[in-house]
Amino acid sequence: MLNILVVREMRAPDTVSQASDGQQGSADPTLARGECRVALDPVTAGKLARHLDSAIADSGDAIVHVESGAGRHAHFDDAAYAEQAGVAIVAEQDIPAARAAADLILCVRTPSESQINDFREGAVIVALMTPYQNPQLIQTLAQRGLTSLCMEFVPRISRAQSMDALSSQAAVAGYHAALLAANESSVFFPMLTTAAGTVRPARVVVVGAGVAGLQAIATAKRLGAQVWAYDIRAAAREQVESLGAKMIDTGVDASGEGGYARELTDEERAQQAEALARHMGDAHVVISTAAIPGRPSPRIISREMVEGMKPGAVLVDLAAEGGGNCELTQPGARVEHGGVTVLGPLDMASSLSANASEMYAKNLFNLLTPFMKDGELSLDFEDAVLGPMRLTEAGRITHDDVRARAEDAA
Repeated sequence: MLNILVVREMRAPDTVSQASDGQQGSADPTLARGECRVALDPVTAGKLARHLDSAIADSGDAIVHVESGAGRHAHFDDAAYAEQAGVAIVAEQDIPAARAAADLILCVRTPSESQINDFREGAVIVALMTPYQNPQLIQTLAQRGLTSLCMEFVPRISRAQSMDALSSQAAVAGYHAALLAANESSVFFPMLTTAAGTVRPARVVVVGAGVAGLQAIATAKRLGAQVWAYDIRAAAREQVESLGAKMIDTGVDASGEGGYARELTDEERAQQAEALARHMGDAHVVISTAAIPGRPSPRIISREMVEGMKPGAVLVDLAAEGGGNCELTQPGARVEHGGVTVLGPLDMASSLSANASEMYAKNLFNLLTPFMKDGELSLDFEDAVLGPMRLTEAGRITHDDVRARAEDAA
């Protein structure tokens, strides 16, 4: 029978160190809270155990093992897991042995080097690997003979939509970004008619109309703000307008393959920047969401564009983990510049750790259960979903681009 282990995340809040006081921006615990999610919530853990063995409630055996405290920061205590048939809690002193025995290891983030060294050769690890930012850890996975599946590489095909962790977690981040912006803003989001007169609604600009951007647009609209969206893909207009927002017309269409944007020419870039700067100058809030999975975030907002914003305006840079869309962004910190507040939140999906964990767990369940039969896991790398996700196997990095970058970093 398959032995599944849910690990305790190494970047949980009690293990994350804050930025030093020497930085220009001030480190803010609310912007760098650490990893609060867990790979499986109790309900999905039990569902996975029953999928592998429908008679698990009668046998009393455990299939899914959860390291003690793994769900604490997502508000799932050990007792909630223990109530599920086929799920067992691994006590602190038994964790090394549980790691060595696991066939399938489920994580939110890439395991640490010490965790990787505890896993046995041939085990399968599934996580959000950030492979371009962690070349050393990817090399370690390969050297240890581990098979790893990268959740960022779930292909953008119809069949894989229910497995797409980037989309599910981006929706969480976009929603909370709008709430963070509203909380930090110096003006009301909705229009108010009061005895003291009418208060005009806030003007919000959302940069990037992907999943996170669309969720930020929808949330800001629900809060009553006037919302404009900026995206270099003309195809995004229909989705933006369906949410009641207005599209910033730049006169440039940069739609590329696979739903992503193509590279812009210098002239197109200048034209886009001019249009965005005009709208940012009138905005009370800017939410920037243009991120490329595992790669540095594109620089879209210059220092001069921030200096053209209203005093008291707020810029929330959701792309901070990749360096930020704004020139002034400092990951995990708050920067005050010319009366404008620039926020660089990290681990944004962790801000709603319970729902984010439940959504991620369902992504894992939908991904893995088609390859589980007779109590075992049989991965087919000829499959259209699994093939692109394979990162390491049999002692080597199998993803060409990641391998090239790892070799460059060595």
